[in-house]
Amino acid sequence: MQTAGIDYSLGQANIDLNTGIHYGVINQNEVLQAWADSSEPFYGEQECSVCGDSLTIDMASCPSCHANLVSEFDYIEPLSWYIHTDEYEAECGEDGDIFVTKSPYYTLCAFCSPCAPGAGYLMDSRDDGIKTYCFGHEFFDEGVAPYTVYSVETGKEVKSEVYRN
Repeated sequence: MQTAGIDYSLGQANIDLNTGIHYGVINQNEVLQAWADSSEPFYGEQECSVCGDSLTIDMASCPSCHANLVSEFDYIEPLSWYIHTDEYEAECGEDGDIFVTKSPYYTLCAFCSPCAPGAGYLMDSRDDGIKTYCFGHEFFDEGVAPYTVYSVETGKEVKSEVYRN
């Protein structure tokens, strides 16, 4: 009998403590088009190179010292990409792995390796797996997730629109 693996976090990380559902991890290449269409860049906190005041990436000049900032932001790369909507919260860093931390859906899958302790690896679907937040069918090019999708609200399986007639 296969097992869902080891929770290297001992139930302390990468889990929604309110629901008991683990965060899901999936590589951005599995949902690339939907991720590119839906996610936004996160630049982190920026500082004016002249006076050191806090800035946002959309400023053309520093509100404190009025230094021209256009060239300062020309080469800044995002620290990560994220989705923050009523339905989903997810973030992807430079390694290309998306962490799904809020979703109306979950699936059953194996734990990730020690590099994401407590999280579930969405591409390792298992009947005896852990409840893990996931993307719905709409995130996949063919309209069908490679795992069984369940509703967080009802616990019932959510079928793909592709199979509904």
